[in-house]
Amino acid sequence: MTDQPTTDRPVRVMVVDDHPMWRDAVSRDLAEAGLDVVATAGDGEEAVRRARACSPQVVVLDLNLPLLSGAEVCRQVVAQDPAVRVLVLSASGEHQDVLEAVKSGATGYLVKSAGREELLDAVRRTAVGDAVFTPGLAGLVLGEFRRLATEPAPASAPAAPQLTARETEVLRLVAKGLSYRQIADRLVLSHRTVQNHVQNTLGKLQLHNRVELVRYAIEQGLDEEL
Repeated sequence: MTDQPTTDRPVRVMVVDDHPMWRDAVSRDLAEAGLDVVATAGDGEEAVRRARACSPQVVVLDLNLPLLSGAEVCRQVVAQDPAVRVLVLSASGEHQDVLEAVKSGATGYLVKSAGREELLDAVRRTAVGDAVFTPGLAGLVLGEFRRLATEPAPASAPAAPQLTARETEVLRLVAKGLSYRQIADRLVLSHRTVQNHVQNTLGKLQLHNRVELVRYAIEQGLDEEL
């Protein structure tokens, strides 16, 4: 069973897609599953405005949008509220689209061939901080982060903050692609404890989400440690 967000309130979701029938179907599936669909949008500019107004926890976002691209919507939404998590739901599984979405701040990526239960699970996992990808795409993203990690760091890069041994241990497993549930099982901790360690680490490193955290860990070589 997928862990639920650590609150009694339903997850607040906004659905963004320029096809009304698809947008309505996704919204209906989410609402019937007990999630709170607080807004929908059919173009990029509308999506940015409504995200600012309703503060969703998760934005389910198509990439191919009029007025503003999905990637640009993602950048603006995350910039105005770093706590929001973006799950891309796109017809495209092209590597360039996936990487652009992640670099824009998306924390997950599903192709539209995903089933209803897969989507519901992905939204719930995204809400609690997991990075969720259609099978095969997670490895692509980790590989790109490893490539970027080989680029020279800026000469003025600040010294890394001091993490506790447990925070470092959790961070190493995050870098290896494990979900919070898997990390909790591996370290014999509660899911909530793992979330707390991750949130503390994000604060110390001044990062905004799990995707940035994975990239940082890989840059530090933590994914290669035993």
